[in-house]
Amino acid sequence: MSDTQNSKDLISHLQWRYATKKMDPTRALPADKLERILEATRLAPTSSGLQPYEILVVNNKEIREKIKAIAWNQGQVTDASTLLVFAAWDNYTTERINTMFDLVNDVRGFTNEGWENYRKMLLDTYPQRSAEVNFQHAARQAYIGLSVALVAAAYEEVDSTPMEGFDPAALDEILGLKARGLRSVALLPVGYRDASGDWLVNLPKVRRARDAFISQVD
Repeated sequence: MSDTQNSKDLISHLQWRYATKKMDPTRALPADKLERILEATRLAPTSSGLQPYEILVVNNKEIREKIKAIAWNQGQVTDASTLLVFAAWDNYTTERINTMFDLVNDVRGFTNEGWENYRKMLLDTYPQRSAEVNFQHAARQAYIGLSVALVAAAYEEVDSTPMEGFDPAALDEILGLKARGLRSVALLPVGYRDASGDWLVNLPKVRRARDAFISQVD
């Protein structure tokens, strides 16, 4: 397949996707498709390569019922094949920063003076900021991963619904995130649409015109 065909295929899948309002609870997502979505998200870029968030794959039905109750009773939470929870670090700590820099050195098999100077700069900056400032920065990195997950799901022809409509404190309590140094950021139910029960499925996708959305700076 040519590069042009690949590009058109990606665009067609993005035109196909929408924020699914009704999931089919009888259709299970194949394990290989879910794994590719998760792997694509793991490969997403993050600031300084710190990957300051985690993904929880929630399949437990009782837990998902509890999450639904604090997520405006949105049916996708329980009807989707699985539920992904994006949870960001609650703070940047010296230990967390060093762990990621040490991992880079271990994988690459060498140290680099410039890289070590960059480590020192982060250590002299991030841990001194407030936990809330650091969490908000980490949460923005999680949203990059969420975007990649949405695109990967669409490419796999898997439906998804990004959600912010939930009580973060309650979700953190349900999943025990505080003890792990995490705070919930977003939900992503993934599965397959129930076209017969979804009011949005046949409506045209609406986006601003290209010239109202993209500006050229030469």
